[in-house]
Amino acid sequence: MPRSLPTVALAEMDPNQEADLFVLMTSKEELLTKTGKPYYRVSFRDGGREVSFPIWDNSPWAADCRDQWTPGVFYKLRAVYRETNYGPQLDIRKIREVADADAEDGFDPAMCRPQSRFDPSKMLDELLDIIRSEIDDTALKQLVESICTSHREAFLHVPAARQNHHAFVGGLLEHTLSVTRSCIYLADKYADYYADMQPPLDRNLVIAGAILHDIGKIRELDCEPEGTSYTPAGSLIGHMLQGRDMVCEAAAQLDIDPDILLRLEHVVIAHQRLPEWGALKPPMTPEALIVHYADDLDAKYHMMYAVLRDDKNPGSLTSKKNVLMQQVFRGLGKG
Repeated sequence: MPRSLPTVALAEMDPNQEADLFVLMTSKEELLTKTGKPYYRVSFRDGGREVSFPIWDNSPWAADCRDQWTPGVFYKLRAVYRETNYGPQLDIRKIREVADADAEDGFDPAMCRPQSRFDPSKMLDELLDIIRSEIDDTALKQLVESICTSHREAFLHVPAARQNHHAFVGGLLEHTLSVTRSCIYLADKYADYYADMQPPLDRNLVIAGAILHDIGKIRELDCEPEGTSYTPAGSLIGHMLQGRDMVCEAAAQLDIDPDILLRLEHVVIAHQRLPEWGALKPPMTPEALIVHYADDLDAKYHMMYAVLRDDKNPGSLTSKKNVLMQQVFRGLGKG
């Protein structure tokens, strides 16, 4: 492609702007019109925007789309970005697969994946600081720190889910840090409010459980530039049992109190509370109860944030066609 147009991010294109851009093809679906004519619906995205649109059978791109375009492949496009009644679309002028030389123009496969708003390295540093400064039990501190540091690279990149909440690079870390901050506050509040409870609330265990409650997602999710999928073990076992396995594997190298270990395992396998959500047991300790509700609130709050951010429904209420399956109120005269 001649370098006569700027190379921009798809997410930053304005309506009717023509530019060169790097994108990932995420899907290609063969469909039929109402009159029985074949066409394709294709989707391209970068880290901040996904665009889906039809390639009709009379399009100059119809044969190339059918024979050459492949989901999971990165492309360089020259295209015009359009906002239509059917959603955003691309009017493609040129298209080719990304080449090695495109790195000189700024191409990086990671640019086509949604990213956390926050620097993953800084989030992990803060989480490690919490482990070292807030957990007083030496063996428990060593256990949590060893798991986080031995899985450092995965922790920096893995999303918290395939979809719905924190489903982006660094999402697991962002969610974990947020839950941990909430749990520190809640542990201090309830330890003081119910000072006569026996046995007393174990603040160390609440913090450790908050940090490790979703750690099994490192083994559950397989993260590639073209998207996140479940590993075989993720599909067959799930992240809660795998998280418990990771805790027990690390504990085998340490002299940790059996009661503390049992309670930590329980936090991990009970943090989703309901069997239909995958929990093996409901929260049966105060520590597990705190972690469950902090986790659930953080996930649900992110979902509501995303609904308010993304919904295009006019008026004071969003559509109910969203991950929460309900309307969200924007305010009188909003939208």
